[in-house]
Amino acid sequence: MDVYLPIANLSVNGLIIIGLGMLTGMLSGIFGVGGGFLTTPLLIFYGIPPTVAAASAASQVTGASVSGVFAHGRRGGVDYQMGGVLVAGGVLGTGIGAVLFSVLERLGQIDTVINLLYVSMLGGIGSLMAKEAIQTLRASKGGARPVRKRRHHPFVTNLPLRWRFYRSGLYISPLAPLLLGVGTGILTMLMGIGGGFVLVPAMLYILGMSANVVVGTSLFQILFVTMATTMMHALTTHAVDIVLAVLLLLGSVSGAQIGAKFAQNASPVRLRLALAIIVLAVALRMALGLTWHPDEIFTVSRL
Repeated sequence: MDVYLPIANLSVNGLIIIGLGMLTGMLSGIFGVGGGFLTTPLLIFYGIPPTVAAASAASQVTGASVSGVFAHGRRGGVDYQMGGVLVAGGVLGTGIGAVLFSVLERLGQIDTVINLLYVSMLGGIGSLMAKEAIQTLRASKGGARPVRKRRHHPFVTNLPLRWRFYRSGLYISPLAPLLLGVGTGILTMLMGIGGGFVLVPAMLYILGMSANVVVGTSLFQILFVTMATTMMHALTTHAVDIVLAVLLLLGSVSGAQIGAKFAQNASPVRLRLALAIIVLAVALRMALGLTWHPDEIFTVSRL
């Protein structure tokens, strides 16, 4: 089923794009990430221009997040107060990211920067997540029952002002989640990701949030920040391909519900290890795309 994408200016197989959306929607429901960290690279591998892939993936992440937030909200897994602060920072970061995107686009470096960001961010975060998950699994096999001390980073402790975030079990400065939201907003604008693969580890290990609300709160923030990102791209870069976004949404909404149900019965440690492996695999493929090129890009042969 061939479908023409007007902004990308090419034809694609619609069923493949829908299947890709379902896959990233399942990741959204399972891990609390928007799925954009996988959607954008896979679209690039499929032949979609990086700018169009990044802009359109953000709108697809919105749809997957709506479904995931409802699923986690029904079981009380969303800290709306914390999510509101993260959203405020994310919207501010989106504006900053829009300026950076325009500057890099004028310089003709936006495609290279997107690829380099994916390699560095995914490689670093995937390595840390894999290391932590393997250590936890080894400790549990040895008979120990590792209990992570849920405490926030010393930097967070030194920030002025303090609020009580009852659902997360925290008494910290709102400036910490605000700054975290700004960072994820910039990444969402530049890379077309929801920012969940950065946000979830940061909420656990920097803010010290309760694991019960991390996934749902992450999806809540991603929902509104990706909406702002899509509007910003539509108004400034004009790179949002609505046909591509709709095809991705068709698969992602149902995929997020499946993922949320699966996450309730799976081991959190094994889920983190699985996510780390996926993240590292995508980073490796992006690195190969930057460094390896065939000797002959085009060949001519007799039919």
